[in-house]
Amino acid sequence: LKVYSNGEINYKLKGIYAKASVIWNYQAPEGTGDTHYSIMRGSKCNIEIKQGKEEAYKPTLYVESTGVELESFTANLEKAISNDLNKLYPGISLVKKGDNVWTVVIPDKYKIGHEAHFGQVTEKYLRYLKDGSMPEWEVPNMIVKYYTTTEAMKVAMK
Repeated sequence: LKVYSNGEINYKLKGIYAKASVIWNYQAPEGTGDTHYSIMRGSKCNIEIKQGKEEAYKPTLYVESTGVELESFTANLEKAISNDLNKLYPGISLVKKGDNVWTVVIPDKYKIGHEAHFGQVTEKYLRYLKDGSMPEWEVPNMIVKYYTTTEAMKVAMK
């Protein structure tokens, strides 16, 4: 069975460097399960999702300030969490982990788990399939995602 499931793509999109890599192991390490790591680098901070041993294999969201005036960054981050996000998701909070690093604490009531989330995604997909359309905002995202991955596959096969 040929399955192209592991790989890495390094590319530049509108002058911004991007990288995506996926490793699907046959079996997760003992005591774990699926793990995830993601980082989005910005001009003021990095947003990072870790799910390793240090996080007890639970997805954890970190915010790291990068070279901006720390006092105003901290005030803006705290305001964004306490005022803006808490209106949508009551109970979200910040815990300072270092001089310029915070953990975004997400209450358990918002954590549905991998399998339940997969079910939600499947239900949405089946609804789109039945309706014969997707939300307008999703179309350009899908085009970019599948164009990028299929073009990367073509390059990898050369």
